[in-house]
Amino acid sequence: MTQVIVMGGGIGGLCLAQGLRRAGVDVTVYERDRTPTAREQGYRIHINPAGSRALRACLPGPLWEAFVATAGDPGRGFGFFDERLRTLVMIEDDIAAQREEHAVSRLTLRQILLAGLGDAVVFGKEFVRYTPGDRVTAHFADGSTAAGDLLVGADGAGSRVRAQFMPGNERVATGAVGIGGKLELTDASRAWLPDRLTQGMNVIMGPRHFLFTAIFNRRRKPGEARELLGDDLRAAGLDPEPLFAGMEDRDYILWAFVTRENGRFEQESGARLQALVADAIRGWHPDLRRLVSGTAAETVMAFTLRTSVPVPAWPSGNVTLLGDAIHSMPPTGGIGGNTALRDAALLSGLLAERPAGEAVAAYESQMRAYGFAAVKEANANCEQAVAGRLGRIRDRAFLRACGAIPSLRRAVFGNRRDEPA
Repeated sequence: MTQVIVMGGGIGGLCLAQGLRRAGVDVTVYERDRTPTAREQGYRIHINPAGSRALRACLPGPLWEAFVATAGDPGRGFGFFDERLRTLVMIEDDIAAQREEHAVSRLTLRQILLAGLGDAVVFGKEFVRYTPGDRVTAHFADGSTAAGDLLVGADGAGSRVRAQFMPGNERVATGAVGIGGKLELTDASRAWLPDRLTQGMNVIMGPRHFLFTAIFNRRRKPGEARELLGDDLRAAGLDPEPLFAGMEDRDYILWAFVTRENGRFEQESGARLQALVADAIRGWHPDLRRLVSGTAAETVMAFTLRTSVPVPAWPSGNVTLLGDAIHSMPPTGGIGGNTALRDAALLSGLLAERPAGEAVAAYESQMRAYGFAAVKEANANCEQAVAGRLGRIRDRAFLRACGAIPSLRRAVFGNRRDEPA
């Protein structure tokens, strides 16, 4: 039996482990964090149809149901607006293709992906390097080692596996910076928020800047989901108590402000960063300014947007890469996490059907094609977000035309959210 060792316990590595366990393949995941909750898991993630198919393929039935029950609906349609909240174009539900789309907390998703893996996930293991051979050996900072027939680098954008496997293949700057925050949804905030901001995903295209908003409104609270699914989980040999304990228990609107990198935003955090964003949108609609100013400062953070560069085909062997470790991309478009899940489902399915060498070669061939197509799409979205004044005038005029001409709207937006590029 093939023995797979996975470096990295993020959503891609854990989804791969679930798929391999489901297929009866021996797998162990090594994660440098000391506990599953050692660090903040960030903002919500939008699971598109491709990501949903991957999760459904890899997760046992009861865990898939737990995922659906604890996720949120992504809302109705997708809106594009100017800075005064005047509609440029609304993408209706039938065009937006909301087939098995979900808005999920990263923390909740990670807990679901960890469920049932037990000692197949080893925490507190910082990967340092690997030694190639017929069986590849991973070396850790504490002096220990682990050997397997296949090593999968799922260790994120700063992947140490990639650094050794394909040295010099580093990410590059996009010239953009993102600032994100969470406005908690309470009775008070729901009372003043515009209906559109609480009903779906939206892009606000100002004269110079770009703001994205998305709703995280859970279908069920963790306690309700535990009551509904507890018996099925126990019947599948899973303990519902640790699964649902500590899941994110609040609803919120995620906002993400994207602008050109200038050194000011990247050096600030919290309230100071929030004030810089508020100043940048001071001429915008009052509700958009309140969205930013009303956010808890501790949820506001900045991140420089970087991207991978397409890599020519390489000889397949017993080391491979998955997710951000190979096709890192800016978050513009919400494609990266879904592409990592797609990687996991593809690789686990191939390893269940073929010898490891054949499976890895087939995986890498397909993954390079769709993975770097996704990178291209995310980069195009990023470029649009930081377009200059002339580019912004052009983009807004085109979106208004899409809003006025249904056939053009369907041609442009009809299938874009199901598969990358």
